[in-house]
Amino acid sequence: MSQPQRFPVVVVGAGQAGLAAGHFLKRAGVPFVILEAADRLGQAWRDRWDSLELFTPARYSGLPGMPFPGQPWRYPARDEVVEFLQAYADTFELPIHYRRRVTSLRRTATGYELDTTEGPYLADAVIVATGAFQRPNVPPFAAGLAAEVVQVHSSQYRNPSQLGPGTVLVVGGGNSGLQIADELSKASASPAHLSIGSRQTPMPRRFLGADLFWWLDHLGMMRVPQAKMPKWLAGDGDILVGQSVDGLVRDRGVVTHPRTVGADGQVVTFADGTTLDVANVVWATGYRPDFSWVHAPVFRDGRPVHVRGVTAEPGLYFLGLEKLHTSGSALLGWVGNDARHVVSHLASGAGVGREIRT
Repeated sequence: MSQPQRFPVVVVGAGQAGLAAGHFLKRAGVPFVILEAADRLGQAWRDRWDSLELFTPARYSGLPGMPFPGQPWRYPARDEVVEFLQAYADTFELPIHYRRRVTSLRRTATGYELDTTEGPYLADAVIVATGAFQRPNVPPFAAGLAAEVVQVHSSQYRNPSQLGPGTVLVVGGGNSGLQIADELSKASASPAHLSIGSRQTPMPRRFLGADLFWWLDHLGMMRVPQAKMPKWLAGDGDILVGQSVDGLVRDRGVVTHPRTVGADGQVVTFADGTTLDVANVVWATGYRPDFSWVHAPVFRDGRPVHVRGVTAEPGLYFLGLEKLHTSGSALLGWVGNDARHVVSHLASGAGVGREIRT
């Protein structure tokens, strides 16, 4: 593009948050475009491991205006989510510009300017919907492992065939770490090892004959703001849905260790001073936010300061972050609630003045 393209609203990211925002923008009659870094939808989901399945049932995995297809109490697989996102974008004819990675966003006298890998865009307002999973987090001491040790972050892990023979250590006690340790233990005669920094809250998938999320929904827990949540749901770690460390030890023979604190050659060291010789390490150590491309005074410790996605900078919004407003803010079935709020705020400020219905 030789000249900047101008839109009233630019949405950055065509994941579930960006698509939900697009749905409400279209209903409000606000012209917009969604910029997507990949060349197709659902890339963040395509990049997850092959056997991944949602811990929310299909009943609670839809987006605004379109339920997830199929039996409502099953747990959709990764590829089904990709197909659903594509069907959603097609159904609502959302305008997506692919291969547009935004490299810089800055405020101008008349709005915002976005530099992308395919040229600049101008906007009156911007919704940053780049998701909860941005920059894979691997501890610096991982560099101390020998070259022959196979190392993959959970964002790169696909299936057990990626790993070599010998001892496998999974580092991280969240949902991803437990799912991967479970799969690796089933695929090998030798159980996986699992390093856990802190124990997360385990919850059963079903309770008294109903799915866990049926209870959370009907009790109103998925709509409670984070500031008012009980500590066991509002903590920094995962809620382990349908799995537990004790269950992996009992059913899969997984060997547990404390937090990993060091690595040298083929040896990793744990917080209690014990060590383990490893041939493979899967770092299920989460992600860090990366908003280095957003040049606006709305950050504290690298994270945006906002009230339910609305920042102090006029026309700048965030969506899809973990616990942005509630425990469901980054989940398929609930991200639409925040998207509706953000677009309502934006549309009102832009003078559209239309009620936005779910």
